Amino acid sequence: MDFITVIGEAFPLLARGALVTLETTALALVFALFLGLFTCFANLSQRVVFKYLAKGYIGIIRGTPLLVQTFFIYFGVPQLIQSWGVNFRLGPFAAGIITLSLNAGAYIAEIFRGGIQAVDPGQMEAARSLGFSYPRAMYRVILPQAFRVSIPSLMNQFIISLKDTSIISIISLAEICYEAKIYIGRTMQSFATWAIVGLVYLVIILALSHLSSTLEKRLSVSDRSGGKPNQ
Repeated sequence: MDFITVIGEAFPLLARGALVTLETTALALVFALFLGLFTCFANLSQRVVFKYLAKGYIGIIRGTPLLVQTFFIYFGVPQLIQSWGVNFRLGPFAAGIITLSLNAGAYIAEIFRGGIQAVDPGQMEAARSLGFSYPRAMYRVILPQAFRVSIPSLMNQFIISLKDTSIISIISLAEICYEAKIYIGRTMQSFATWAIVGLVYLVIILALSHLSSTLEKRLSVSDRSGGKPNQ
């Protein structure tokens, strides 16, 4: 079977898997952004309970492999809930989103924390002296600047999460790697199939990298032209 034939046969399956990969990644990252921001604020909080809960969550995620987290969410959590007498199951899609959200959320929390701490403390002091409340000063003054600083790291995390969906395929999430393994099991065409999968990932990641570069350039131009966050 030649390469062109493999493309014709495998591409519909791989395209369907790529859509699942993108959908899973997009939904997971939306949840991860909110979770990361909430965890970041908890970590920066003066309340010891919030701080230690945030640090504990980040430490657990950073200290365990994604594969273990996937199995824990997909197999462990339902079994625990079922032991309470509740009939509970998680499908591969839901488990994949939850796992990726929890995983990316911990790293995004640290990215946001670094971005906030990179902003000159005098910015907060100036905003407070103008009568801004702490939440308003954080929202209107600090976060826009922190977000600009964090864009390269955030885009890098987005790319990592996209590639991490290949690990989630272990629980039969029908993303591109899972579809590739199904096709290879039927045809034994490993080289051509994995070459196509690699090319699909490469195209998506290059597009994300280009988007990141474009955002950075536009923000850089805005800074040079005197653009400032609304205060």
